[in-house]
Amino acid sequence: MSRTARLFQLMQALRSHTPPIRAETLAQDTGVSLRTIYRDVESLRGLGAVIEGEAGFGYTLQEDAHLPPLAFEEDELEALVLGLRDVEQVGDPALAEAARSALVKIRARVPERQARRLEHAVLSARRFKPLSEPTIDAATLRRAAWDERLVSFAYRDKGGSASARSVKPLAIVFMTNAHMLLAWCLLRQDFRAFRLDRMLELEVLEESFRPERVPLLREHLALIKAEYNSATNGQT
Repeated sequence: MSRTARLFQLMQALRSHTPPIRAETLAQDTGVSLRTIYRDVESLRGLGAVIEGEAGFGYTLQEDAHLPPLAFEEDELEALVLGLRDVEQVGDPALAEAARSALVKIRARVPERQARRLEHAVLSARRFKPLSEPTIDAATLRRAAWDERLVSFAYRDKGGSASARSVKPLAIVFMTNAHMLLAWCLLRQDFRAFRLDRMLELEVLEESFRPERVPLLREHLALIKAEYNSATNGQT
């Protein structure tokens, strides 16, 4: 881990706990030695962070008074909490942790009154039946989609039949029971949706399909909507 990344991680740890925070707790959170914590605290102070306390007594981070607090309307704050709480429930492990981290950062930058409102928000999200966990690294798949690079993987369908697929990854969507990859399948030469909990041996290929992702995704979503409307109309 680079020094810059380590200092950012330490700032996040200082924001995450009730002060004063002992150096031992910070060392455990960041995975470094006590000596490194003492040195990094001084580095942060040198960069302008206001950190009160010292070794043996604990540290308290004072947010920079020169930075204005984030200004949210009350409904905006509720919407943020609801959205991030839902991501905690339905996101893959890396995304769920990112949602928790984002809430901590928002709480640290809003006024005290809103921080209390955020902590005890009226709206929340609960999924009592958890989604099946992906069997591949979802973060790697997300990056491949953003970078518009082909991926290959082994796939086992609902009936247990196995196949090797190479696809253009377009988007990951959260369905009722699983995370789904919307993609253009090179094997079938058509749009397909793949469950992430049935994918194995994910590999990001060198081949790019830029700038096709956005128009392909629009077309795929339009087809899904048309199929849904057709099925709904057929039931009435």
